[in-house]
Amino acid sequence: MTETTDKKVCTLLFLRRGDEILLAMKKRGFGAGRYNGVGGKLDEGESIEQALAREAREEIEVVPMNYWQVAEHDFLYPKDGEVTKQMYSHVYFCDEWQGDPSETEEMKPEWFKISDIPYEQMWADDKLWLPQVLAGEKVYGEFTFNEDDTILTHDVRFVETFPSEDISD
Repeated sequence: MTETTDKKVCTLLFLRRGDEILLAMKKRGFGAGRYNGVGGKLDEGESIEQALAREAREEIEVVPMNYWQVAEHDFLYPKDGEVTKQMYSHVYFCDEWQGDPSETEEMKPEWFKISDIPYEQMWADDKLWLPQVLAGEKVYGEFTFNEDDTILTHDVRFVETFPSEDISD
């Protein structure tokens, strides 16, 4: 495959309380009709943490206070043998926040028991990595999707550090 024409760096945040996780039904735009965490692409000049906080406020009206990174994923979307879209996502869990998760024009939040996560109503990749991070592992995933959002290839690895943390000499 050749160079990506459209690369976006994104955030994804899941609120946790006890044996529950907050998922939000996407009401419009990319991913509409699916449950997911909250998040989105970084605005120009914005840090990952700034984007994480902004997206949580915009999408479910909360301010994350205590959060930690659990995964990084590279999502590739090829067309005619070329990657035309790429999303690199930094995934976090949060166990302390300000505000009550509330429905907005974009998302409708709902609490689920971890044992009852509706994977069939989520992105196909979620069932390949979310159980591992819920069990306390850190993971890095690479996923290639076709135009129908079906996974063509995937590679999920347990990691000690994330690729974005690696420093080359």
